[in-house]
Amino acid sequence: MASSSSYNSPCAACKLLRRKCMPSCIFAPYFPPEEPQKFVNVHKIFGASNVTKLLNELLPHQREDAVNSLVYEAEARVRDPVYGCVGAITFLQRQVQRLQKELDAANAELIRYACNDITTSLPQAPGTTSFQPLTPRNRLDEFNRRNIDNEGGGFYQVPAALPYSFPWNDTSSGDLNDRGGEGGL
Repeated sequence: MASSSSYNSPCAACKLLRRKCMPSCIFAPYFPPEEPQKFVNVHKIFGASNVTKLLNELLPHQREDAVNSLVYEAEARVRDPVYGCVGAITFLQRQVQRLQKELDAANAELIRYACNDITTSLPQAPGTTSFQPLTPRNRLDEFNRRNIDNEGGGFYQVPAALPYSFPWNDTSSGDLNDRGGEGGL
């Protein structure tokens, strides 16, 4: 004969531990009976008494996050007993480093392409070769020329005279170009 009271299925933890699931069971909210493997892994790696102690020490609003972390670490330990989730984190860090190197290489290629585009669009003086080395001064001159020609076309325009000189434009030694000792731009 069936009893008149409704039957509540015990949580996955109580079912595995073969004990009666009480209404105050600390595992019930986090290990539902439909997902027994979650608790099996956590119990195998951490032990039920350790998980009970941990959950009792936490505030109720922190318990769900703690259980999710325990479940994740337990599943990772089952897959990789030596490294666990640290192995997954290390793998992902290496992948990020590899992708960062690829991104840096792509950005460098874009800069090379843009610099070559600038050198091919520079006007040539009569009697000069078609190749003009792209020095910092040439880049600045081309940048200023394009911005002045565009009438404020988006980029910041460098003023014609600055009260200071850039270290790479210091012409006092006469090595970079022959402009008569102009300091700066």
